[in-house]
Amino acid sequence: MPHTVEWKVRLYLFEDEGTTKARAVLETGTTVLTGHGAVHRDPEHADVPEIGGELAAGRTMHDLDRQLV
Repeated sequence: MPHTVEWKVRLYLFEDEGTTKARAVLETGTTVLTGHGAVHRDPEHADVPEIGGELAAGRTMHDLDRQLV
């Protein structure tokens, strides 16, 4: 018998003074896991929020990965 479930992930990004932080909340229906990640921009580099967001999100998802495995 096929079995299908849906897991929901909410990803939050916060930027403050050259630091981008991310938090991801995974809801499985029976469990809630929270992952965290952050990146710090080198003051000599250009301020490109999209890059910081992508890196912080990737680190956050990697944190969730470790918890699931």
